[in-house]
Amino acid sequence: MHGGRRIGPGALGVQFDHVLAAARAGAGWAAARLWRSLAPSVAGYLRAQGAAEPDDLTSEVFVGVLRNLGSFTGGEERFRSWVFTIAHRRLLDERRRAARRPHPAATGAVPAHDHAASAAAPSAEAEALGRLGAQGVRRICDRLAADQRDVLVLRLVGGLTVEEVAAAVGKSPGAVKALQRRAVEALRRILHQEGVPL
Repeated sequence: MHGGRRIGPGALGVQFDHVLAAARAGAGWAAARLWRSLAPSVAGYLRAQGAAEPDDLTSEVFVGVLRNLGSFTGGEERFRSWVFTIAHRRLLDERRRAARRPHPAATGAVPAHDHAASAAAPSAEAEALGRLGAQGVRRICDRLAADQRDVLVLRLVGGLTVEEVAAAVGKSPGAVKALQRRAVEALRRILHQEGVPL
């Protein structure tokens, strides 16, 4: 993110309105463009959160996105926030289902460092996480309190703003900032205990 705006290969920029309108009209190419612009980040978020089947859940998220495109209003940044809110809710649904009917935990790779990480958290922590590798990142994220982990992963992997995270998790921006601060402090302690240099 730069100045609150997302930059990078996933951003549609000035084409967003055209792509969105075409996707609403049922154009397959436009749905594919929306998928390519956000699916890798959504899948990364779901992996980091420990989703049993992150790729399947990512597909579910986009089925919901495409089904509800008519109800969406706003620009590209709002769309990104809306998609991650859907992803977060689908993740919570998966966790509720798993709590009712426990399944063996699946182990999966987690992106160790996302392009949005440098904008969302201090670079020392992001670099330290990058050195840990996928399994280590997942293990450390599991040691955070659930609400801290949700906020931190939405910020790091999702690249969402504090306000967007607040909307996704149903908390105030002030509460999100406090959770992020506590998560980063906990992360520093964990990394120190693990002997990962910051």
